[in-house]
Amino acid sequence: MTVAQESVGTLLRQWRERRHRSQLDVSIAADVSTRHLSFVETGRSAPSRQMIERLCDELEVPLRERNVLHLAAGFAPVHQERPLEDLDAARAAIDAVLAGHEPYPAVAVNVRWELLAANESMSRFLGAVPDRLRQPRLNILRATLHPDGLAPQLRNYGQWRAHVLRRVRRQLERTAAEGLAELLAELESYPAPDGAGEAAGPADSDGVVVPLVLATPYGELRLSYVLSVFGAPRDVTLEEIAIESFFPADDETRRLLQSLAG
Repeated sequence: MTVAQESVGTLLRQWRERRHRSQLDVSIAADVSTRHLSFVETGRSAPSRQMIERLCDELEVPLRERNVLHLAAGFAPVHQERPLEDLDAARAAIDAVLAGHEPYPAVAVNVRWELLAANESMSRFLGAVPDRLRQPRLNILRATLHPDGLAPQLRNYGQWRAHVLRRVRRQLERTAAEGLAELLAELESYPAPDGAGEAAGPADSDGVVVPLVLATPYGELRLSYVLSVFGAPRDVTLEEIAIESFFPADDETRRLLQSLAG
């Protein structure tokens, strides 16, 4: 957990500014006087637990960072953070979604895109990632863009890289999660694999989504993905889990994935 280095008022102001909200806007939406919100942000008034949660709800502060705010205010953390293995119903739901998505790839990741679980189809493609990129935990974005990972197999490397970097920047802006800034800098530092220049142009204007185009020993795959998260999570671990389900973007990819499953 991040240790609070700033006062609770300073942290609340930082989240308000991160969300590009004015004091007046937030105070009206959270049913708090603008004067009181100003006093909280400047340290002239100490917020209660209820006030912290009310403002966090309005500012969409992640649960992990809400705990930091409570600590900064002198309270114990409110939101639990349990291992995935202890979240029985959630773990069962993840396993069911991953298995039910066969024969198409699907993976569960945390807020930094570190691998939590994968179905058989996804494991087949991740098998080409070398062991040194799996330590201390396999990161899906690192495995995809690293020159020793799947990057040489990406037929649209430039397009996919630009899309991935935008995703990480948005995630960092939305969550301020620890480690994301370092991950972004690392991904930006990777050199393009040989032959990637031809695929570095603008996206196909006829497409409705940016596809992942991957050359494999089985043939070329064109995949799009859908992102799923748990609704109304009250646990830090659960809130940070996302399931990325990949779907064939053309009939040839569909036939190929179905034949591999057979």
